Parts: sequence; structure tokens; C-alpha cells
Amino acid sequence: MQSGLVLEGGSLRCLFTAGVLDVFMEAGLEFPYVAGVSAGALSALNYLSRQPGRTAQINIDYVKDSRYLSMRNLVKGGHSIFNFDFLFGELSQELIPFDWEAFAASPARFVAVSTDCRTGEAKFHEKGKSEDILLACRASGSMPLLAPMVRVDGSECLDGGIALPVPYRRAWEDGCQKLVVVLTRQAGYRKRPVKAMQAAYERFYRKYPRLVQALLRLEEVYNQAHEELEELDRQGKLLVIQPEVPVQVSRVERNTDKLEDLYTAGRRVAFRRLDEVKAYLEA
Repeated sequence: MQSGLVLEGGSLRCLFTAGVLDVFMEAGLEFPYVAGVSAGALSALNYLSRQPGRTAQINIDYVKDSRYLSMRNLVKGGHSIFNFDFLFGELSQELIPFDWEAFAASPARFVAVSTDCRTGEAKFHEKGKSEDILLACRASGSMPLLAPMVRVDGSECLDGGIALPVPYRRAWEDGCQKLVVVLTRQAGYRKRPVKAMQAAYERFYRKYPRLVQALLRLEEVYNQAHEELEELDRQGKLLVIQPEVPVQVSRVERNTDKLEDLYTAGRRVAFRRLDEVKAYLEA
């Protein structure tokens, strides 16, 4: 039975995911299929390159470095608030080298999810089929209003979480019978509509009406997905790993103590549930 790993986004809340994935790597747990959205896709890169600790090191050691995270990147540099040029450039090539060869050699099927700005629908970018899977991960993690659109695979794209917060059904469609889903919010969490954002979305993306529609339905889509996941987890149709207490980390959190605590929480949950995960995958 083919198993799959599905990773939710959540910007710097991915420190929880990083903790989980590091424990998986240390335990030699590999999945033949990995799908990630936004920060989940970026975290997947380091899982597939087999580099435990790298996601945490980047997001803890460099979160206060303006080259990586700063509004100035967006306002003056035309970049995302998270500077992907720095992330995939100097940081990945010199400061904390990314193992490109190991990533390329990974036999796992990898899918990064973005949102097509013209259609407002999810767009799937697969390693080996996408014109540039790293650019697709950049698009997947480009948050609305906080990043420019990224053109990849023929479309202008933004954060995959807009259209598809957790691509578990896509994993089933791609042939996975066993799914481990890593979420970055605790059980029962639901998003509330932020009506104040509507005017900003309509003004900023006036040329992309379907994207605006998707943004205005984001909370509804997110909440429906999480309700379904909770029920599927109860039924044993997939296995969800998520924080056990409310997460007090914002999308652009710069408190490194909070980030380290969230990473540690991810490790703790993964350690505690490791035997359960193995038994589920082997059943």
C-alpha cells in the first residue's frame, strides 16, 4: 500500500512541522509520496534532501535577519516579506547549504500546491514535471498582499493555502492509501472571517476576480477541510499529527523562544506517536 505525507502550511508555524519531520528523518521514516502547501512545501524540500534541523535553523537563526524577513523586502525590494531570493540564493548556497543532489536523487514523488491567480483554483506542481519545482515552492509560499505573484508552469500563482489548505484528497487521487497529515493548528481550531481584508483584496487584485473570490472563501474552505480531517482521523482513514495546545506563533513571528518551543513541541508529539505512525503504515 502506497503511503503519503501531506503537509499543511502556516508560515512560521511550520516550526511544528519541522520538529515532526526531523524525528521522522532520524527514525528513517520515508514516504514515497509527499505533498506540501506553502510553508509545508518549503519544509518538504529539507525532508526530501534528508537534512534534519535545516528548516528550524533557517527559521530560528535568520528570522531577525532583515535579509530574510522584513517588510522592507516587500516595500523597497519588490520581494516577498520573506525574501526568497536570499533563501534560495546566499542562504541555500553558502550559509546553510541545501543538498540539491540529495533532493534531486530522492525517489519520492513530490507535489507542491499553489493557487492559480486567474482561476482561483489549486495548481499542482510535481517534481520532475514542473518547469522549476523550487520556483513552484516559492509560489506556494507567496502569501497574498505580502508577496508578488510568481509565474510558474504557465500561470501567475500565489500561496497554495488560498485554494487548498490541505491536499489530502489529491494524495488519494494520486494513489495513496495510507496518509499521514501534519497540521500546524491544534484540534478544533477554526479560522474566523476577516472582513476588513475584503476591500484590500478587491483593490489589490481587481484584475483577478476569481482570486478575490477564493480569498473571500478562504476561511470557509479551511474550516471545512479541518472538519473533514478530524472526522477522517476519528474513522482511521488517515492519521493526523498536530499541536496538542493552541499555537501562539504568528505568521511572521520573530520571538525565537516561541519558535524554538514550537519546534520542540513538534518533536515531542512525533516522538510520542512514532510507534503509532509506524503501526498505521504497516497495517
